[in-house]
Amino acid sequence: MNPYLHLVRAPAALTVLGDTVAGAAVPGTAVPGTAAPGAAVPGAVVPGAAGGLRGRRLLLPLASAALYWSGMALNDWADRELDAVERPERPVPSGRVSADRALAVAGGLGALGLGLAAVAGGRRSLGTATALAGAVWAYDTVLKDTPAGPLAMAACRGLDVLLGAPPGGVRDALPAASVLAAHTLGVTVLSRGEVHGTSPAVALAALAGTAATAVAAGSRGWRPAVGAAVYAVLVGRAQLAVVRSGGGAGEVRAATAAGVHGMVPLQAALAARGSWRSALVVACALPLARRFGRQVGPS
Repeated sequence: MNPYLHLVRAPAALTVLGDTVAGAAVPGTAVPGTAAPGAAVPGAVVPGAAGGLRGRRLLLPLASAALYWSGMALNDWADRELDAVERPERPVPSGRVSADRALAVAGGLGALGLGLAAVAGGRRSLGTATALAGAVWAYDTVLKDTPAGPLAMAACRGLDVLLGAPPGGVRDALPAASVLAAHTLGVTVLSRGEVHGTSPAVALAALAGTAATAVAAGSRGWRPAVGAAVYAVLVGRAQLAVVRSGGGAGEVRAATAAGVHGMVPLQAALAARGSWRSALVVACALPLARRFGRQVGPS
């Protein structure tokens, strides 16, 4: 199984589990047939009443993980010729996994993700998951090396957050989706220099984006601010090293890994807006992702 763990970057899925948690933990959502204390009519806004993942909706993070793994396998299938030159150690160009098998893994995991989403949230969740799967396949097969590539990747992350939005709460989940999409945009732009390096201007722009994202994520109380501060230090420190190095490829690779792991404290900050318990659960993924990321790189 080891080549397949590398093919899908298995430990990196720990950094997507919190997307749906952040999307679900909205501060308040109208719940049909429910009334807040003193409310005259049903359907009032009950803070936190519809937030969080319960029952079958607990399958949504697993749906995210399956779709993420699908995208990673598809990435290596689509990049097999380029990787034969730039990254021959990857499973497909090294011959440890055939191209046909990588494509089959991508398709199977994608189908699994859609099935889990359907069971968890019915047609609405299936619709969002289908849009997410379509964005993933479009990025890997068509858009990755175009100017629209980073925007497509950012859209994937935003849709993953919206996958966790409670019924009637998509609008409330949009701020969280926008914050994680903005972070993903910066990480993706910077990651294009993993092999040949990047320009100091790109590195500085990514660092500025991280600072703005941290401010946006931590602006609603001290609990979100804690997660945002951890995110800013973890990601910002690595990006600052890229700036100081003049855009060196080694520093870019380290900053990309930090950017992927930085998703976790950012998700925790966003989840803390609606549920500090959810935020703590999400935060537990960070040490695991960093530990196992040393064995199977996230990028």
